[in-house]
Amino acid sequence: MPPVPLPPGRLVDLPGRGTTFVRDTGARVGAPTLVLLHGLGATGDLNWFPSFDALSRRFRVISIDHRGHGQGIRVGARFRLADCADDAAAVADVLGVERFIAVGYSMGGPIAQLTWYRHRDRVAGLVLCATSRNFRGGPGERVAFGVLPGIAMATGMAPPVVRRRLMQRVGTRLEDRPTGRWAAAELRRSDPASLAAAAAALGRFSSHEWIGDVDVPTAVVLTSRDQAVPPHRQQKLADAIPGATVHRVDGDHLVCALGAHRFVPVLVKACVDVATRAGLLSEGAPTP
Repeated sequence: MPPVPLPPGRLVDLPGRGTTFVRDTGARVGAPTLVLLHGLGATGDLNWFPSFDALSRRFRVISIDHRGHGQGIRVGARFRLADCADDAAAVADVLGVERFIAVGYSMGGPIAQLTWYRHRDRVAGLVLCATSRNFRGGPGERVAFGVLPGIAMATGMAPPVVRRRLMQRVGTRLEDRPTGRWAAAELRRSDPASLAAAAAALGRFSSHEWIGDVDVPTAVVLTSRDQAVPPHRQQKLADAIPGATVHRVDGDHLVCALGAHRFVPVLVKACVDVATRAGLLSEGAPTP
């Protein structure tokens, strides 16, 4: 069982694309919509379980399992960040959401950026957490990301039993934590070939050429002790986007789940800031 109650979830068929798992708090009059986009190796539930309740007091909240992650669309090693962005717009279509704020964490940040880039009429604002314009800065990172496509291909060719064992080994490292069994079970839903391909895609991603064209209200939630996405890269992302606000969290890359008491209030503030500037919330409106 998850550590907290979660919003209703179901498998949703995206015409011509496949079936993915979606949680949805449901439409409410006057409540803007957030589409939550999780990080590499996580699921919508793992990334956002501490945040659903607080966000749902002001917003309709929708989360998605990305391709190859959790109960997301099965693609093996054929993973593209652009497809994930198109999936987010397709989920909005199926659920009858015309415009939404894209909220991305880590890998979800590039997906959110691409969602704006490819579906500008749908995205009313961006909240970019623990993320960057690129993920391939230093020499070590370039080498690591360079070998990931080969790992993805090799893993994809491995027998299903081998892929299952790989995910079981990852999951057992979490089982001594209070929420560990649930988290391990979530991790084991993912396809190792897709995860390796997703990491490789992340290594190729760069929004340098167009991120400065973002014309919707944007907030950057900066994780100040992050060793996976260094804070200076997160700040560069904010500096590149006209009018972006910065909301600092004292935490590392897993603060969204393991330091939720620090992360969630800052996330809510960032989402309210973007929704207010986008004209979707009245300034100073009370929390329902």
